Amino acid sequence: LPWDGSPAGCSESPPAPPPFSLPLLVAVTTACVLLFVVGLVGNLLTMLVVFLFRELRSTTYLYLSSMALSDLFIFLLMPVDLYKLWKYQPWLLGDAVCKLSQFMSEGCTYSSILHITTLSMERYLAVCFPLRAKVLVTRGKVKLLIGLLWALALLSAGPVFALVGVELVNSSEPECRCTRYALSSGLLSAMMWVSSLYFLVPVCCLSVLYGLIGRKLWRRRDSCHRDRSHRQTVKMLAPSLSAVIVLAFVLCWLPFHIGRTLFSMSEGTSEMYVVSQHLNLVSFVLFYLSAAINPILYNTMSARYRTAVCKLLGHHRRAPRGSRNSTPQWDSETNL
Repeated sequence: LPWDGSPAGCSESPPAPPPFSLPLLVAVTTACVLLFVVGLVGNLLTMLVVFLFRELRSTTYLYLSSMALSDLFIFLLMPVDLYKLWKYQPWLLGDAVCKLSQFMSEGCTYSSILHITTLSMERYLAVCFPLRAKVLVTRGKVKLLIGLLWALALLSAGPVFALVGVELVNSSEPECRCTRYALSSGLLSAMMWVSSLYFLVPVCCLSVLYGLIGRKLWRRRDSCHRDRSHRQTVKMLAPSLSAVIVLAFVLCWLPFHIGRTLFSMSEGTSEMYVVSQHLNLVSFVLFYLSAAINPILYNTMSARYRTAVCKLLGHHRRAPRGSRNSTPQWDSETNL
């Protein structure tokens, strides 16, 4: 889990062990293992098809492949998080693993969120300002922007190295937890604000951008009657896709931020602590669901992506007669 979702939390005097029963831990672990398989395969496929197929080297797929790399790192850190969930005391993996795993988890999470937001901005430009988008959105500029997104994400996660560490609890058992320095200096509160902004700002941006995209496409529905079926498809697909994107993002991250807020208020209140810990357990699963669902939400809605995956797996269907190109055409207005 992210740094403040660990079972022991960040209070000066550690609370009682988390109220998780063995069947609940087994169920959560099973769900995480299934998500690990789905996420690992889905994100690896995304990276492979973008690398191997020239038709998938558009700017949109550059974002998707970079997001897939970020989500792949998240899944590679899952064993450490599961170890912490089952046995957070004593911590036997050392201070370096404690700090580095939390840093990578936080940095990759920030990176995925920044990629989703930037990709949405590109879609907005492509739909609402197509001529300007052709000038502003190029492969070279997108590659540079992706590098800047990663730099910003890792820079934002940098304070995690001072935020967490291995410390002795009651001078007995070593534990990977928030440091006393983070508590006394206010670093914990500052990082909570940073994490909250990484949730609230993208939610607002996604809502506004896809609302504008949906309105633009809706207003175009009667402007072209020569290809009515195509316009009808675009009109129906874009609003539903935008709703799924925003809804999935909110559902996957809202419980985590609620649990984080409750946890910061739970010191001395056993009832609030129990509630916050169960929300943290839900957010633990949703954290990996958000990393596994990206290839499904963004890539399987593209006929071109599905064709490339079929080619990669050796199940490419023969093109219908009269079609010179077996690869479905990319829809420039919806980026699907």
